[in-house]
Amino acid sequence: MIVTRNLIAIVFLASLGGAPLAQAASVIGNNHVLLISIDGMHAVDYEICAANGTCPNLASLGKTGVNYTRTTTSRPSDSFPGLMALVTGGTPRTVGAFYDVAWDRVLAPPSVTTGNGLAGGECTPQKNNGTQTEYEEGVEINQLLVNGGGYMNPIDGGVASISADKLPRDPFSQPTACGHVYPWNFIRTNTIYGVIHAAGGYTAWSDKHAVYAAVSGPTNTSSPSNVDDYYSPEVNSNQTPLPVTTAGPHPFNCMNIQVSGDAAHGVAGNDWTVDFQAIQCYDQLKVNAVVNWINGKAHLGGDNGGKVPVIFGMNFQAVSVGEKLITNGIFGGYQDAAGNPSPELLNEIQFVDGAIGQMIEALRHQGLLASTTVIITAKHGQSPIDPARFFPIPGHSHANGTSPANLLLAQNMIPPVEAAGPGPTEDDISQLWLSPGNTTLTPSAIANAVAFLESHAKDAGIGEIFYSTSLETMFNAPGVPTVNAPCCTLQPGGDPRTPDIIVAPNVGVIYTGSQSKQAEHGGFAHDDTNVMLLVSNPGIAPRTINSFVETTQVAPTILAILGLDPNSLQAVQLEGTPVLPGLTFAH
Repeated sequence: MIVTRNLIAIVFLASLGGAPLAQAASVIGNNHVLLISIDGMHAVDYEICAANGTCPNLASLGKTGVNYTRTTTSRPSDSFPGLMALVTGGTPRTVGAFYDVAWDRVLAPPSVTTGNGLAGGECTPQKNNGTQTEYEEGVEINQLLVNGGGYMNPIDGGVASISADKLPRDPFSQPTACGHVYPWNFIRTNTIYGVIHAAGGYTAWSDKHAVYAAVSGPTNTSSPSNVDDYYSPEVNSNQTPLPVTTAGPHPFNCMNIQVSGDAAHGVAGNDWTVDFQAIQCYDQLKVNAVVNWINGKAHLGGDNGGKVPVIFGMNFQAVSVGEKLITNGIFGGYQDAAGNPSPELLNEIQFVDGAIGQMIEALRHQGLLASTTVIITAKHGQSPIDPARFFPIPGHSHANGTSPANLLLAQNMIPPVEAAGPGPTEDDISQLWLSPGNTTLTPSAIANAVAFLESHAKDAGIGEIFYSTSLETMFNAPGVPTVNAPCCTLQPGGDPRTPDIIVAPNVGVIYTGSQSKQAEHGGFAHDDTNVMLLVSNPGIAPRTINSFVETTQVAPTILAILGLDPNSLQAVQLEGTPVLPGLTFAH
């Protein structure tokens, strides 16, 4: 039975009053939420393309939706904390996810070296160890393969590609110390996937790395059991011909991708993110999975008993690549500070719009459009929009300053990365862990490092420095817990994951040193954090809301739409995250 508009309104409004889960479980099977992250998609990108007719499918969704123009992402605005914001309702303070590659003063290194070079090491039981934490492609069996090395089908992908020996270890795990910390158990709070799955809902998600099965939330097992169908072709694998055709006004047969050598034995650097066309082929794999879910199939089209997920969706990489890629003398990005896209970026936006059109058509064909709320946002933005503000450190053509981490490395104020010290995380932000791992630094040691950075602010393009109290308004105080407990709960004594110092550079400064990028994300700047957010359903009265909202509000809103209690989310309880305003369904 298709849920009527009136019933959707009753379910949504009742949940705001705290409808109990027992009542809600009877209605979620008839309602669905399609969550889409167009990574990098700013609010201005949506405004421009909807106004000039270059994204007709997104514009059409806006005619039955609420558009939030002042939405802010997580800080840091990276994919890992950005995704966790959408599914937990919380920030790194509560959830504990600061970046794909970060640091934990308690955990121990993996037992073997990861594919990205994080050295394997020892784990001393019942003692704070300290290690860099890597939750990206480097923990896969073979990150050069689309399927991560864990599947027979070359275009499959998921948690079977995770190599447990490449994961951080917990010296206090039970019943045996030094157990592997799977990404879904690295997260400190539950997620919408855990709540919906517990209420009997079938769940699915598709993303760019196997580790992003973290959307499941904690399970205390080696399986992300709250996600019934997870699909993650590896975005940093080598390009290879794919049996798909891209959506949008410029369809491309991806069997015609031109690659050299054998993908299985190739070298890193020829992945899907280094070509404007290739990234569309990669994204189309995930688009096809979403369409299969709408059609009551498994992600590659196999039989799943005809179940359509209650919560499902994917992330797009195409717009993010279109914003920052420089290749063969061709620049993506923007033409001006107003946000008018280059032809290359416009092509990526039109591809994504066409792909979303495929999903909407599938919903319509299956009679699911009225009972499905579509939420479109982004894990992060990209900075700078204005091409005149781009300032790489170091420069593309010559040395042009140095990053905060390199400044401190030169003064022996942080251990060198190659000595397994707390390596910096620097894109258009610099997160700095100063201690060798398992200790809490004195305030004076941190202050000395800050003073040195202040004296070289011009060299590193420094805009703001956060430490001590200014840092602790956003995050827990950095430190080492005084209570020994299994990962991953916050204990008294300090947060082992909080950086000692965070440097937000001047707008347009990026620290990657890459010759092929003209923008990055991760920082606190407006272009990093101001993303599109659209909530659409045929029963919603169209409206634009200009007050500030956050992507953390998406998670409790999804539960409310499904008739579940938003306060079922631990992060919502701890941080007081409200549902999104203005969602009044038409009668």
